[in-house]
Amino acid sequence: MKTELIVALKQVVQEKHISEDVLFQAIELAMVSAYKRNFGSAQNVRVELDRATGQIGVFAQKQIVEEVEDPKHEISLDEARLSSPIYQLGEVYEQEVTPRDFGRIAAQTAKQVVVQRIREAERGFVYDQYVERESDIVSGMVLHMDQKNIILELDNHIEGILPVGEQAVTETYPPGMRLKAYVLEVKKTPRGLQILVSRTHPGLLRRLFELEVPELFDGTVEMKAIAREAGQRSKIAVFSKNPDVDAIGACVGPKGGRVQAIVSELGNEKIDIIKWSPDLAEFVANALSPAKVISVVIGEDGKSARVVVDNAQLSLAIGKEGQNARLAAKLTGCKIDIKAFEVSNESIVAPNSN
Repeated sequence: MKTELIVALKQVVQEKHISEDVLFQAIELAMVSAYKRNFGSAQNVRVELDRATGQIGVFAQKQIVEEVEDPKHEISLDEARLSSPIYQLGEVYEQEVTPRDFGRIAAQTAKQVVVQRIREAERGFVYDQYVERESDIVSGMVLHMDQKNIILELDNHIEGILPVGEQAVTETYPPGMRLKAYVLEVKKTPRGLQILVSRTHPGLLRRLFELEVPELFDGTVEMKAIAREAGQRSKIAVFSKNPDVDAIGACVGPKGGRVQAIVSELGNEKIDIIKWSPDLAEFVANALSPAKVISVVIGEDGKSARVVVDNAQLSLAIGKEGQNARLAAKLTGCKIDIKAFEVSNESIVAPNSN
C-alpha cells in the first residue's frame, strides 16, 4: 500500500509536470501540521516520507543544551548521548514518535496536498501560456455580463474579462457571440488567474491585419502608425521599402477581401489605409484622406501643420464632428489647422501683390 502511494505520487509528478522535490516537501510539511492537529503535540517535529518505500516517520526534535529550561524543546547532552555518543552541544536531537494509526491521516493529508498542487500547477501552466500572449489576440465566446464587464470563455475553458472601459461603444455582446480580443494583461490574484482583454486597443487592429496580410506578418510591409476610435473609424499608415510592393494594395487585398474581413470582425468599423511618408507634410496630406489637400506647411516646432484645402473639401477634411482631422492628428502626431482656400488665399497670396 505504501509503495502504491509512491507510484501514484510519481505518476502525478510526471503527468502534471510538478517538481518531485516540491511535491514531497509540501506533503511532509502538511503531515507535520496534521500530526500536531491530531495528536495535540506542541513539540517540534519532522516528518519523513521515504521516496522509495513510502514509509512515513515522525521525529520529535529537541535542541541539545547544557541546562534544560524547556523540556518540550530541549534535552541535555548527557541524556542525548544515551541514544548516541556522537551528539554535541547545539545539535538537534531526534526521536521517532510515529503513532500507530498515523498512516491513515498521512494518506489523507497527502491526497489533499496533491490535489492542491495539481490545481496550482494547472494555474501556473495557464498563466505561463497566457502571459506569453500579452499584446496578442485571442478568440473567445461571450458567457455573461458581470457588473458591466463581459466574461469570455477562452481556450481550455479559461475565462477572460472584457472591462466596460475596453468595450467598443457601438458593439453589443450577447451570450454565445464569438469574437477576437486583444490581451491587455495577465496577472495572478488571490482569486486566481485574471486575463484582461480589450476590443478598443489599437493593438487589436494591428494584430488583425497581421493575421490577414502576409506581407505585414513577414515584414515586407510595415504598419507605421495607428489611430483608432473603436467601433467607428480608424486610420492606419503603411509603408514598404520594396518599390515593387503596393503597401496599401496588400492591406486591402484582392477585391478588398482582407480589409473587409477585419471590418466585419470589428462590427463594420470604417478603416482608412493611407501611405506613410518620411516627409511629414506629405504624411499629413495623406492622413487627411479621403480629402484632397492643396498644401501643407509644417510649423517650426515640427509638431504642427497648417493645411489648405479647397472649400468644397473642407467638411470632408474635418469630418463628421471633427473625426477625420482628429484621427489624422493622432496618426501623425501633429496638431493640424485646416483652412479653406479662399480664406488662406487672402493671407498668403495678398502680400505678394505689392
